[in-house]
Amino acid sequence: MLKVQEIRELIKLVDQSSLDEFTYEFEGSKIKMKKNITGTVSVTQPVKQVAVPEAAPAPQIVETAAVRQEVKAEEPKVEATKDAATDTSNLHKITSPMVGTFYAAPSPEAGPYVKPGSKVSNDSIVCIVEAMKLFNEIEAEVNGEIVEVLVKDGQLVEYGQPLFLVKPE
Repeated sequence: MLKVQEIRELIKLVDQSSLDEFTYEFEGSKIKMKKNITGTVSVTQPVKQVAVPEAAPAPQIVETAAVRQEVKAEEPKVEATKDAATDTSNLHKITSPMVGTFYAAPSPEAGPYVKPGSKVSNDSIVCIVEAMKLFNEIEAEVNGEIVEVLVKDGQLVEYGQPLFLVKPE
């Protein structure tokens, strides 16, 4: 079975050659390429499905459009968070030092390390961020009171993403 990259190479070779038609059969798979009058190459395969480069851009465009829609849908949420942060500019943000999964408690049965109103010191553990099966305890790095928890338990977090707002003492 040919890989997509190999099929693309075949298309380039046929396109650059003086051939008008090319057929390739191997283990029950068949690829047939014909040059049109305009010089473009078309690929058909009646026996097995093979990714055809001509069809590949369509799903990518659809996927990209879907991603763009998701990003646009999330932008107002991010802006709302930024607006809230600007109103509370005197608060310290505890940010994620890595990409991973946020856990508010040491185990599913235990209560959260901190919640709004909890007092923390600079070496207090406020949460765990799991990355690659390693559980990393995150410290407050500031003395103060937790004002807000910005992420939910089990949520994926990015590097530098604010996790908590702390009112410093």
